[in-house]
Order: sequence, then structure tokens, then C-alpha cells
Amino acid sequence: MAEEIEKLDEIQAITLQHYSQNADAFWDGTKDHDVAQNYAAFLAPFPTDQKLDILDFGCGPGRDVKYFQSLGHNPTGLDGSEIFCAMARQYTGCQILHQKFLSLDLAEQAFDGIFANASLFHVPSQKLPKVLSDLHAALRPDGILFFSNPRGASEGWSGNRYGTYMEFESSKAFLELAGFTVIDHYYRPQGKPRHEQPWLAIVAKKQRG
Repeated sequence: MAEEIEKLDEIQAITLQHYSQNADAFWDGTKDHDVAQNYAAFLAPFPTDQKLDILDFGCGPGRDVKYFQSLGHNPTGLDGSEIFCAMARQYTGCQILHQKFLSLDLAEQAFDGIFANASLFHVPSQKLPKVLSDLHAALRPDGILFFSNPRGASEGWSGNRYGTYMEFESSKAFLELAGFTVIDHYYRPQGKPRHEQPWLAIVAKKQRG
């Protein structure tokens, strides 16, 4: 058990160190990405006039926090990298939580929606049920979880980043186990043949009861 915990801590530490050491380059490379399709899919289940309490899970330097803020919502960011948290606070002025994915401490029923863009795939599969359960508890009844991850059927290191790559059916099984119902999914980039769509996006709703 101790060896398992140590291995998970190492996976998390090395991955976070990679992002922290490349924070400026990551910001320069992602700040102008077009994720409008993901924003629209995440917000679609909500009434258009509802001001939302949103958790941006794995917020990085704050690009998506800033977008939700610009729409009049109340976003909170969360990231395991202290450097990213500092960048996001400076960029947005919003509350940014410094929490590691494997040791979340979130208030229950605090959010209407959780937006996890290119972040949940860093969770090792053996810890994914716990993380999804934590996110489920942090959502209000009928709350929405959105995530977009690179898809595949493998788990392990890509350079200094650890990733769990799953296809739709595997992702759906994990979500249902945690108490979610999938209401939409699609592949990205739009308009490409499936073999040229490396990203899987899923919209799921918190089940009542």
C-alpha cells in the first residue's frame, strides 16, 4: 500500500513539475486555442440567463476562467501547479484553488458546473473513481461535468506527463459508476474523419438520489 501511494505521488509530482517548468511556454501555446465548441457544449444544458458557479478543473494560467468571467458567471479555478495558480489569479482576479487532483478538498454542492478541459486524463485510472466521486459531491443536483481528453486505450508516460487515454465506452463506465449520466459526447477537431479526431469530449449530468 505504501509503495502504491508513493508511486501515485511520484506520478503527480513529475507531471506537475513538467507544467510548472514550462508554464510560460504552455500559456503561449494554448492561450489562443479555439475551444468554442467545448464552451458551448458545457453551457448548453443550463438556462441562458442563469449566472453559474463554475469550477475550472485544471485551470492552468486561467484562459477558461477568464472566458466564463467575461460571460458574467462566477468561475473558480483549480490547479495543482502553484505557478499556474499565481498566473491565473493575476490574469483573472478570481478565486483560484491550489489543490492536487489526487487530494481534492472541495465543498459539497458548491458548483453548478465543472469544466475539465484537457485535465482529467492526468488522473491514473486507479484513482479516477475517487476523483470523479469528489467532483460529483461538489456539484449541485443536476450539475454538469464537462471534460475533453485525448482518447485512446493506454495509460502511462508521454515524456514527463502521465496520462490515461480512454475511448467513449470506458469513460462512460467510469462516469456511471460515480453517479453521472452522459448526455452528450463528440470528437474533435470538428469536420475531420474519426482517425483525425484525437480528442473525445463528454457532457455528463449528476444523477439525483
